[in-house]
Amino acid sequence: MKRVGILGGTFDPPHLGHLIIAEEVRLSLSLEEIWFIPSYTPPHKDEAKSSPEHRKKMLAHAIEGNKAFKMEALEIERSGKSYTVDTMKELSERYPQTEFFFIIGADMVEYLPNWHRINELIHLVTFAGVKRSGYKLDSPYPVVEVEVPTIDISSTFIRRRVKEGKTVNYFIPESVYAYMKENKLYENK
Repeated sequence: MKRVGILGGTFDPPHLGHLIIAEEVRLSLSLEEIWFIPSYTPPHKDEAKSSPEHRKKMLAHAIEGNKAFKMEALEIERSGKSYTVDTMKELSERYPQTEFFFIIGADMVEYLPNWHRINELIHLVTFAGVKRSGYKLDSPYPVVEVEVPTIDISSTFIRRRVKEGKTVNYFIPESVYAYMKENKLYENK
């Protein structure tokens, strides 16, 4: 059976924290691939600041060069709010010979009891909880803990720096930065 990690998010923009988490979980759990799933509109956040097409292109730039990283755009193709359970049902039906590990931060581990149809979801995935300072990986649901070097970068931080005219060198891949500059993303938002 193939072992695949799933990392969902808005990726608005994708940054080195996303890539470090993905690679460390892949190595720690001996996963064959990590599939990045950009959301159209996540149920727990406001709308994304850039279009789905821009986010897909930035994500493609971010993961290029790592053969174990793939993008699965089914949530963007579905449009609207996406729930993890619906995405994982669809992936499980498409890929019945695949064991999925859904990567979440410690903040989301604590929030698992509030996830939409969580009791159904736990039969579709194994949660891989990434430790994060200030949070415990306590949950009534089964979660495999993964140690990852902490790097405190967020997409909000990146967007704020761009808006302020500050550099984001070393926080995001150079190709993502070039794409953002070429398309004037986040400059006036």
